[in-house]
Amino acid sequence: MRSLLSILLIALLTHSCKPGNKEIQQQAQAFLDSFNAGYVKVYTVYSEAQWASNTKIVEGDSTNAIAEQKAGQAFSDFVGSKTVIDRTRKYLEEKNKLTDLQVKALEAVLYQAANYASTAAGAVKARIKAETDQTTALYGFTYKVDGKPVTTNDIDNMLKKETDVQRRLQVWEASKEVGKNLKAGLIHLRDLRNQVVQSLGFSDFFSYQVSEYKMTAVEMLDLCKKINRELYPLYRELHTYARYELAKKYNVAQVPDFLPAHWAPNRWSQDWSSMVEVKGINLDSVLSKKSPEWIVKEGEGFYQSLGFPALPQTFWDRSSLYPLPATANYKKNNHASAWHMDLQNDVRSLMSVEPNTEWFETAHHELGHIYYYISYTNKDVPPILRSGANRAFHEGIGSMIGMAAMQKPYLEAKGLLAKGTVSDDTQKLLQEALNSVVFIPFATGTMTEFEYDLYKNNLSPHQFNERWWQLAKKYQGIVPPSPRSEDYCDAATKTHINDDPGQYYDYALSYVILFQLHDHIAKNILKQDPHATNYYGNKQVGDFLKKIMSPGASRDWRKVLKDAVGEDISAKAMVSYFEPLMKYLREVNKGRKYTLPEID
Repeated sequence: MRSLLSILLIALLTHSCKPGNKEIQQQAQAFLDSFNAGYVKVYTVYSEAQWASNTKIVEGDSTNAIAEQKAGQAFSDFVGSKTVIDRTRKYLEEKNKLTDLQVKALEAVLYQAANYASTAAGAVKARIKAETDQTTALYGFTYKVDGKPVTTNDIDNMLKKETDVQRRLQVWEASKEVGKNLKAGLIHLRDLRNQVVQSLGFSDFFSYQVSEYKMTAVEMLDLCKKINRELYPLYRELHTYARYELAKKYNVAQVPDFLPAHWAPNRWSQDWSSMVEVKGINLDSVLSKKSPEWIVKEGEGFYQSLGFPALPQTFWDRSSLYPLPATANYKKNNHASAWHMDLQNDVRSLMSVEPNTEWFETAHHELGHIYYYISYTNKDVPPILRSGANRAFHEGIGSMIGMAAMQKPYLEAKGLLAKGTVSDDTQKLLQEALNSVVFIPFATGTMTEFEYDLYKNNLSPHQFNERWWQLAKKYQGIVPPSPRSEDYCDAATKTHINDDPGQYYDYALSYVILFQLHDHIAKNILKQDPHATNYYGNKQVGDFLKKIMSPGASRDWRKVLKDAVGEDISAKAMVSYFEPLMKYLREVNKGRKYTLPEID
């Protein structure tokens, strides 16, 4: 009996390309139709296996891991097969005879193939196993403080609230212990990821990932530096503010020139927003009385008010939305994510929702991904192009709705704040900047340049920690509490280094796009102050978003952005949004020492 893979590949082989054939478009379309049908099948099986591995991690039980490896191998055997690669290349040789959509789809097929190329079949198989092992090691790790097991949510909460510096140091160091277990796996994965894509002509895995933007690695680094430079004056003020304010909060007399990592209210110093409590706005006191289910339903209601459909019942039946009970005999991935299981109608989310402000915003964000999936699942977008205009768009849409859901006019309209609530708007803006602006140098600098060096420059394992902290100091002005030996691998404690590699700039660009889209919506559709909007119930906003989301990746992302907001990608809208904060920060920081290095 023939395997599914054999049947799919035989179908593809029937669509051979004869140079000069006037029916080239029909042949190319027949090939793409066959590919997409097979792609959906193997993608769905692989997604289900990955879902199981992420939602049920049982110590000592490798059943799900083995199933994931098997499904991953079948997926890679199909998308990276010699048949697919040869046929795709052959059609692309005559792309001047094809439609723009066909060329887009074929390029996407070849991009996907490069990550699973049969020309490096052994390395692909080894990488799939290594990725599964790394994920299991990361999410199966037991963090301990004072010898007692704690969750990552526990660690995050302690770093937000603890004021004793020594206690903070203890918690921060506990959060980094997992890196020791991950270093060898990261080295192995780096080598395998490079080896696979090099077999189809890419110099390295980082350059391969960037190529999806139709950019080179250097062009992406240049764009990241441009964004950093645009935001540098504001980040320098925030860095100075944080050093002095945290020294005061922790009762430390000597203000350090660089911010010690364990002082920041986040494991990677990427979000300092919990430093500020906005007077007059205490959502936690209201949300703590709600259920986790209510939080997610409110997110759905936001999108429905813009004209999007209700979530399918399968979303509620199949998602993993809430923390596991304390009695559970297994673990799950605690990193919030959204899943398009079959590239069609099976959409799910993996979260650990609790009734608080952070999860309220996160739920709105994750549902942004879900509604993006729903929007581009249409007849005009072939499955291979069912993704964001670029990867950053996916993050940007969800984050924008998350931000909009936190603005006062909306919260008042929903009864989460009393009508006419008096709040400190400057502190609210400061809180937002300590999230989104503080994130940029981490994402564009520390993370992006570390992975550039890791893959492009084959960074020595003896320099992993040294390079990580060099970049953290250069871009974030962050230093470790004490020298960190190469026994540790602090970079690998960040989820994305392991299982979402070589593309963290996506998140930085998503913030830039977020503010460009939000600025346009506020000023041109709602006619409201960007700092005080209420999207809720505005179908025109929904139509604007659907126009961006519905084409998926079938249109060039630069054109999508320019058509939407009238300009190329730029942090100008972000700088403008936070301009009112600059005056306040300059006043507060008068007489204080500025130490953040200039960006080269």
